[in-house]
Amino acid sequence: MNNLITNRNLIIINFVIVAYFGLIWLINFYNIDFVLVGVFRELLTLPFLAAQIVFLIIGIMHFIKNKKNVLMIISLLTLAICTMVTISSFF
Repeated sequence: MNNLITNRNLIIINFVIVAYFGLIWLINFYNIDFVLVGVFRELLTLPFLAAQIVFLIIGIMHFIKNKKNVLMIISLLTLAICTMVTISSFF
């Protein structure tokens, strides 16, 4: 399992999750209302929300145990900010 969790994989996953929620924000900001976009948004939001929390925890544990990388720090911080914004939007 540790072979799958590398700095490179975590950085890619973190940026994909942040990009997804950024794309959702842009879709809502510009009021894009296509059926296919709505279908994918409904199908992917809950898995990405769960992945956001899980990979934030995994990333923090990986960051504590392994060598520090600037890109890893940036991706972890952007994921943490995205998580705070996403969760605070529920309240």
